[in-house]
Amino acid sequence: MFHDVSLIRATARTVLPAAFALLVAACSAPDSAQVQAVGEGGVSQTFLPLPGSVDHVGAAVCGQCHQQALQDWQGSHHDLAMQPATPQSVLGDFEGATFDYAGTTTEFRRRGRRYFVHTDGPGGERAEFEIRYTFGHRPLQQYLIELPGGRLQAFGIAWDSRDADAGGQRWFHLYPDQQLAAGHRLHWTGPDQNWNFMCAECHSTGLKKNYDADSGQYDTQWAEIDVACEACHGPGLAHAQWAVNGTSAETADKALAVSFHERAGVEWTRLEGSAFAVRSEPRTTRIEIDACGRCHGRANRLLGDLVHGRPLLDSHRPALLDPDQYWPDGQMLGEVFNWGPFLQSRMYQAGVTCSDCHQPHSLELRAPGNALCVQCHQPARYDQTSHTGHLPDSRGSQCAACHMPVTTFMQVDDRHDHAFRIPRPDLSQHLGTPDACTACHSERDPEWAAAQLREWFPNSRHRGDHFATALHTAHAAAPGSAEGLTALISDSAQPAIVRASALRQFAPWLRPDNVGAVLPSLEDADPLVRLAAVETLANLPPSQRSATLGGHLRDPVRAVRMEAASALVGDPERALPAGQRPAFEQALAEYAASLQFNLDRPDTAVSLGDLKLKRGAVAAAEQSYRHALGLDPAFTPALLHLADLARSRGQEHDADRILRTALEQRPDAAELHHALGLSLVRQRRLQEALIELQRAAELAPAQARYTYVLAVALNDGGQPDLARDWLNRGLEHHPYEIDLLRALAIYELEAGNHQAAHALTRRLLALDRNHPDAHQLLQWMERRR
Repeated sequence: MFHDVSLIRATARTVLPAAFALLVAACSAPDSAQVQAVGEGGVSQTFLPLPGSVDHVGAAVCGQCHQQALQDWQGSHHDLAMQPATPQSVLGDFEGATFDYAGTTTEFRRRGRRYFVHTDGPGGERAEFEIRYTFGHRPLQQYLIELPGGRLQAFGIAWDSRDADAGGQRWFHLYPDQQLAAGHRLHWTGPDQNWNFMCAECHSTGLKKNYDADSGQYDTQWAEIDVACEACHGPGLAHAQWAVNGTSAETADKALAVSFHERAGVEWTRLEGSAFAVRSEPRTTRIEIDACGRCHGRANRLLGDLVHGRPLLDSHRPALLDPDQYWPDGQMLGEVFNWGPFLQSRMYQAGVTCSDCHQPHSLELRAPGNALCVQCHQPARYDQTSHTGHLPDSRGSQCAACHMPVTTFMQVDDRHDHAFRIPRPDLSQHLGTPDACTACHSERDPEWAAAQLREWFPNSRHRGDHFATALHTAHAAAPGSAEGLTALISDSAQPAIVRASALRQFAPWLRPDNVGAVLPSLEDADPLVRLAAVETLANLPPSQRSATLGGHLRDPVRAVRMEAASALVGDPERALPAGQRPAFEQALAEYAASLQFNLDRPDTAVSLGDLKLKRGAVAAAEQSYRHALGLDPAFTPALLHLADLARSRGQEHDADRILRTALEQRPDAAELHHALGLSLVRQRRLQEALIELQRAAELAPAQARYTYVLAVALNDGGQPDLARDWLNRGLEHHPYEIDLLRALAIYELEAGNHQAAHALTRRLLALDRNHPDAHQLLQWMERRR
C-alpha cells in the first residue's frame, strides 16, 4: 500500500487542536524556561500519529512551532525527493515525446492528470506503464513505475531538468553505453532498479520496507513521502506532546529522539598569527555527521529498527576505500556520496560538521562561493591570486575548484569531493589518480601541473608520503604491500577510514606471524577500524579466531558484533568458552535478523544459506539458495552453491547437471565453466575438464585463480609445457600473484630450468621476504643441486 501525500498532509492538519498558540509558546520558550502550556480548558492535547506510523506526526505539526525551519525546507531537495506524479511535480515532456534506446522506442504520454510510458516491460514485451511518482527534482528527475508484488521500479530514462542552455530539458538514459534489455539487473525492471530496496530509505520519512520472503511481495509504507523533519530528527510524537502538555523543560532533550547539540555554544575563532579558525571546544561525537551519512554515504542497511542518534554502524555498514569505489588517494570513483570522503578530511579532524557549511533545512550553503570558506580560512592569505594562481572571479580562483573537484554521476549530476584535499598531481603522475589541475587544463598533463605547484609553493609540506601509495601497491599486490599496509594500520595520524581500508586490504597477507599488526585495532576508538579488524581476522584458522574475536561479541556497535558472530559460526563457535556463548547467540541473532531483513536480495539469500549450512541445517540452506534463484533465476552464486551442495552430498552428477543447465542461460559465465571443470576433474573426466577450465581462463583473464587451476590440471594431466605457458600468460596479467609464481617456480624446477626457478623464487621473496613458501622452495632447490 502506498499513501497519497495530499491525504497524509491533510490528516496532519486536521488532527491539530485549536490551541496551537500554546504549542508555539512551549516550543519557542528559552531552553531554561519552565514550560507551563497546557491545552484548552487545562486538558493536555493528544496528537495522533500519521497513517503507517506509531510515532511520526509530520512536517505540518513540526511547522506550527518551527515555522522558519519549515519554510526553509519547503521546495528543498529533501522536500522534493519523492512526490506523486501530478502536473505540479512532473517536469518531463509527456506530450508525445519519444526516446530510442537498445532497439526500443519509448513514448511518453499524458492523459489528463496521469502520465504514462509505452516501452519494453519485464519480459521485453512493449506495453504501457503508468508513472506513479516523481523521484528527485534537479539536475535530473526520475520516474517510478509500480509492478506486481508491491514493487516500485525506477525507470531508466530520466529527464534532464537543467536549463536548456546548460544542456538540459531533454530525455536521456542513465546507462547510455550498455544497451540494457529486459532480464539485465540494471534494466528498469531489474533488481538493481528496485525502489523498495535501493532507494526508498533515503527518499521518504519513517519508511518500513515490509518485505515478505514467503510471498516475495512488498507492503512498503512511509510516514511521509519525502525527506521531512522526522527523517533526521526522529519521530516527533513525544516531543509534540511534551510541548503542548506543559512538561518540565528539564525533560531530557525536550523528548526529542536525537539532539543535534554538537554546534550549540561553539564558536570558531582565529588565534593570533593563525590562518585558520579553531573550534572553541572539541567535537567528541559525530551525531550529525552519522545522521547525514545514513543517506549521504554508500552503505548497506543492516536492520529496519533505526534508532536516531546512534552511530551509523548500528544501522548500516558503510563502504571503505575499496578499489571499485575509490581511487587509491581516496577520491570518488564510484557513487560513494559524501560521508566517506568527508571522514578523510582535515575539516572532519578539526571538528567541522555538515551544518557548519550547509543550512540543515534548506540545504543551501551558508554563504556563496569563497565567502563560505573564508569564514574560517584567512581571506588575506587564501582568497588571493598569490594563493590560487588564478585571476580573481575566475573559475580557478574558487576554493572548490581545486579543493573539491567534481565527479559527474548519473550523466548530469556534478558532485563535489568532500575530502577538501590538496591537489596532488605528483601522485597522478605515478598512480593515475584524477588531478584537479588537469581536470580543467585538459590540454596539460600531471607533470606540468606538479611542476607548476612546485613553482608556486616551493616549501609546501603537501608532497611526499601519502596513504595512496600503500593502497595502490596493495591493490596491485605488488612488492612492499604488507609493509606499506602495516605502516598505515599503525599510524594513528591517518584518518580512521584510511586505517580501516588498510586493514581490509591486509587480509591476503595475514599469517600467524604477523597477526600482531592487526590485533591492536580491535580496541580502536573508531568502530570503522574495529569492524575492519574483525573482518580481516576472520581469515585466521578457526582455533585462533575463537581466541581472538570472542571478546568482541559484546562490542557497543552492532556492525562489529555481527561481524564477530559471522566469523565465529561453525567450527570456531565450538571452541568458545561457556561465558561467551550467550553473547555469541545474541550477536548471531542480530546477524541472522539482518539477513532476513534484506532477503529481498539474492546475494543476501545466499549468505543466509551459508549461515545455515555452517550450522548444519543443510535442507534450510538449500531452501535459501533456491530463494535466491526465485529472485534472480540466473544468479550465479546461488547456482554455484547448489552445485557445491550436491557435491558435498556425493551427488556429483547432480552438480554437473545444475552447472550445465546454468550454462545454457549464461554460456559466457566464466565461473560456471570453472566450476564445471572442477566437477569433471572429480568425475575423472580430465580431457573434458580441461576444455571447461581453459574456457574459464580465457573468459576471465582477470581471475588469476582460473589460470592457476588450469595450469595445475594440465601439469597433472601430463602437459607440463602447456601448463608453464599458461602460468606465464597469467603472470602477464598478474605479475605479483603468489600462487602463479610459486607453481611456475616448481614446474620450472621439475623441468630442470634451475635458473628460471631461482629467479621466480626471488620474485616471491621480493613480494614478502618472510613468505614460508619462498624459503621452502629455496631449500628444495639447494637439495636438488
